[in-house]
Amino acid sequence: MNSEHSSVRVAARFCGPPSSANGGYVCGLVADAIGQLVTVRLLKPPPLDAQMTVHADADGTWHVEHDAQRIVEARPATLDDLAPPATVTYADALAASANATWSDPAQHPCPGCFVCGPLRARGDGLRLFAGPVAGKPIVATGWSPDASLARADGTIAPEFIAAALDCPGFQALQTGLKPWLLGEYTCRIDRPVSAGEHCVILGWKIEVKGRRSIVGTALLDDSGALCALAKGVWIEPREPVY
Repeated sequence: MNSEHSSVRVAARFCGPPSSANGGYVCGLVADAIGQLVTVRLLKPPPLDAQMTVHADADGTWHVEHDAQRIVEARPATLDDLAPPATVTYADALAASANATWSDPAQHPCPGCFVCGPLRARGDGLRLFAGPVAGKPIVATGWSPDASLARADGTIAPEFIAAALDCPGFQALQTGLKPWLLGEYTCRIDRPVSAGEHCVILGWKIEVKGRRSIVGTALLDDSGALCALAKGVWIEPREPVY
């Protein structure tokens, strides 16, 4: 950040639950505003169509406020210890996605989600439905990013890459209809991808411990080269939250 604070705003299009932002998307916005690799901790549901202020703190961390409430905290991070346990081709990723239950609104805990909601039209939502891959400890889906997500140079904006790597991690948990919440998220982009490019998204479990699970996700290009990595901490709420 070039100053003590900046601001971010999440349009209603980029919701996760009906009345709040998709977690990966808002984490991507915050990381881009900060300008370095960070772990973002979500404290409260990020509001839609509302200005949130990103503050740099004296201890080298950051926080995001709305209406004098802390919504997000962020701290410097690394992802040096993260790598996908297996990979697949783009064709195999599409085949895995075709077998995913997430494309059925009746089998989805949040069918209007910008990233993985089956009720979202093509070009409006990402419609990422990661399905299991036989004989491999991963879920996978293909992704060909829509042109509406691109910057002037044709590459996909970082907040959309962060969003795309959010929900496939939850899908790796195979929790069924019960909604979970993204608690922490770290996304490292090694190289941007372009609109229309054939990409593979992978998700896998790292640790499942009670109501807290850690997952990894990865974005590969059509040649299998790694473009981005993410780690998410998902929390099973004690009571329904939406």
